[in-house]
Amino acid sequence: MAKSLVIVESPAKAKTINKILGKDYTVAASYGHIRDLPKKDLGVEIKDTVFEPKYVISPESKKTVAELKKLARSSDTILLAADPDREGEAICWHLEEVLGKQTSQIQRIQFNAITPSTVREAVEHPGPIDMSKVNAQQARRVLDRLVGYKISPLLWRSVGKGLSAGRVQSVAVRLICEREDAINAFVPVEYWSIVAQLCHDTGAPFNAYLYAIGEARVGKEDGDLKDAKVRRIATGEEAEDLVSRLKGEAYRVVNVDKKPKNRSAAPPFITSTLQQEASRRLGFSPDRTMRIAQRLYEGVEIGSDIVGLITYMRTDSVRISEEGLTEARQYINTQIGQDYLPEKANRYRQKSSAQDAHEAIRPNYVSRTPEEMKVYLEKDELRLYELIWRRFVASQMVPAQFMATTVDISAGDCMFRATGLQLLFEGFLKVYGRNAEDEEEGMLPELSPQDLLKLLSLRSEQHFTKPPARYNEASLIKELEDKGIGRPSTYASIVKTIQDRGYVEKKERVFFPTELGFLTNKLLIEAFPEILDVGFTARVEDRLDKVEEGNEDWQALLFGFYTPFSKAVDSALAGLRKSIKDMQEETEEVCEKCGRKMVKKWGRNGWFLACPGYPDCKNAKALNGNGTQQVRETGEPCPECGKPLLIREGKRGEFYACSEYPKCKYSKSIGIGINCPKPDCDGQVTALKGKRGKLFYGCTNYPKCNFIAWDEPVVEKCPECGNPFLVRKEYKSKGSVIKCPQKECKYLRPVEPKPD
Repeated sequence: MAKSLVIVESPAKAKTINKILGKDYTVAASYGHIRDLPKKDLGVEIKDTVFEPKYVISPESKKTVAELKKLARSSDTILLAADPDREGEAICWHLEEVLGKQTSQIQRIQFNAITPSTVREAVEHPGPIDMSKVNAQQARRVLDRLVGYKISPLLWRSVGKGLSAGRVQSVAVRLICEREDAINAFVPVEYWSIVAQLCHDTGAPFNAYLYAIGEARVGKEDGDLKDAKVRRIATGEEAEDLVSRLKGEAYRVVNVDKKPKNRSAAPPFITSTLQQEASRRLGFSPDRTMRIAQRLYEGVEIGSDIVGLITYMRTDSVRISEEGLTEARQYINTQIGQDYLPEKANRYRQKSSAQDAHEAIRPNYVSRTPEEMKVYLEKDELRLYELIWRRFVASQMVPAQFMATTVDISAGDCMFRATGLQLLFEGFLKVYGRNAEDEEEGMLPELSPQDLLKLLSLRSEQHFTKPPARYNEASLIKELEDKGIGRPSTYASIVKTIQDRGYVEKKERVFFPTELGFLTNKLLIEAFPEILDVGFTARVEDRLDKVEEGNEDWQALLFGFYTPFSKAVDSALAGLRKSIKDMQEETEEVCEKCGRKMVKKWGRNGWFLACPGYPDCKNAKALNGNGTQQVRETGEPCPECGKPLLIREGKRGEFYACSEYPKCKYSKSIGIGINCPKPDCDGQVTALKGKRGKLFYGCTNYPKCNFIAWDEPVVEKCPECGNPFLVRKEYKSKGSVIKCPQKECKYLRPVEPKPD
């Protein structure tokens, strides 16, 4: 008897489902999409108001398609079981289009979690493909293709070859650029605070802060100062005058206010909050988080079984199934304690924009605790699983209980305030853990009105208002979600794409726009103000949601977008500013070789200074992103002529150079703090860039020393072959390892991975 064929996207998912369904089913993987728009042309035929995508089978999928067709011919029924979202529905539709000639028995099955009960339930109740979801995916794909293929050539002409624009990614870059502009334009404002250290017979010393002067409250933010009864201590002189005056005053308790304060648990994770919390707590990038979550969803080996550990991880819903609620409450009651279990299950309010297609991200089995899973999961898998498990269990526990105390203290015509927070009952914090603000901070002694306090010290502290913070991965995703840009399945790819394209870079875990990002953003806003508008992008996302719900025609959406967009493209082509590559600005810098005034130009590596006498004179110097020379003084003399030694940046990185160049041509590479591992060499290892930009390591004594390594050197002798140094290499699957660079030597050991 012919078996039923089940088709999923990935081999890992196929392996898990095959284990569940058994020998009566053949489970195969499509390896994602088998068809897509062609890579080398637009791939969309536009006829009046109709947009017809021209899908092709991708070269890497041809072998897979042939195997699936062969399996389809020998199967009675084909069950399409891709992920339960737009992309998954589109994968199923493409499979139906390609395999439809093999059999008419093609049906769709869906499940939110890969467990025996959910998979078997889905198999018993198959249904048709949801064409509204398919059309929403097609509309998004065509929109992104239209924007990318129409706008990217404008960037090639104006900035440089190989650049690309994206409908949503370009808006994310705009947010980062505008935040950087706000930071650069910010003017810090000075203000002062006054702190009194006080004590009472009943307890330890504590701090109180000046809260009011006469009738006016002391403020620091500009928004506070709009109130006539709020003032700022603006100068050090004013602060010192207050300190001098207040030292002789009596400090008396005026009011003591004690209030119980409850802190409720956060809802279980949705896609965006999982990515944000994994970034904050674990240091994971959104892309890394989703890759690990995908593995936990599709299934991991637990003994002889393959088990899916979490529900579907692309969701915007905080809804929890009754089965999940029941299991969580049973676990809390029996394993944590009855005091931690609320009378009724905690249910959380959905955002108005939530589609609620899937429940929240939670463990499939609460009984599979992180401690129990430790032996089966890799380190990163365990860390993410534990985060999901703890967040879900905590969401069904009672609030944490605190006692918040506020004490107002008079000193002459001034008022000081002290606050304290005491944890009374852990509640959900017992499982989810405490943040810094949950600790017992500022514990105050027992005080009563009219108590006199002893002044131990009085000091003033200088502060400055701060600019808005740069986006990190968590805050950028939150901003995208709040503004309605992107959806759960796109946040990780947005953050990854804008970095891969070189429009932003991550330093110390925050995003900085590159010079390329600034230039591209400025050009796109000038040429396409509506396309780059945050509100417009959010409205397009809302319309895509309506297509998915069956409330809007996808062709009408495309036509309504394309008509004004094509006019904007034509207008941009006609009025395109002169190419950035051809623009140059004369500077006061004099070429050391020929005496001409050098010009500022744009190249593939950013701004640089070039001699206008090129090609007769080929002198050039790198510039910083803000257009200044990348030169720093070292405070050391040149070893050859005694003139000041500088640090310059060239094509292959930073190097030492004499300030009297070209009269003195002394130069030397800068080491990275590791001595050259070659015997009898007193040089240092230096990081260099090859002709194609690839990083490698050499010796500062080159050409006397020919040491070279493609991976970061570790000055340690190989314990197996005796090679004088090892290297640190990054493997995607293994993390960081220390290995011997000798091909014939297989020495290798794992090390802790570098933080993201």
